[in-house]
Amino acid sequence: MSSTDKHIIETYSMLFDGLSSLAKIELIERLTKSLKREKTSKKDTFFKSFGAFGSEKPAEEIAEEIKSSRKFRNKEIKF
Repeated sequence: MSSTDKHIIETYSMLFDGLSSLAKIELIERLTKSLKREKTSKKDTFFKSFGAFGSEKPAEEIAEEIKSSRKFRNKEIKF
């Protein structure tokens, strides 16, 4: 843990001293939920980064569509 993290934790703990026991319990519950969310979201994001192109069309048809949609214009360049 870095010294910055320690300082942040110390600052927050001084703020928590003024809270009621019920508020502290609520805070603990929310922190716990955020930790659980963080683990699953990172894992899900990692696995969602893999996969195939989302189309039912065969690769040849997709390639043909891309090639046919290209537009070229002939422009004469004068020197």
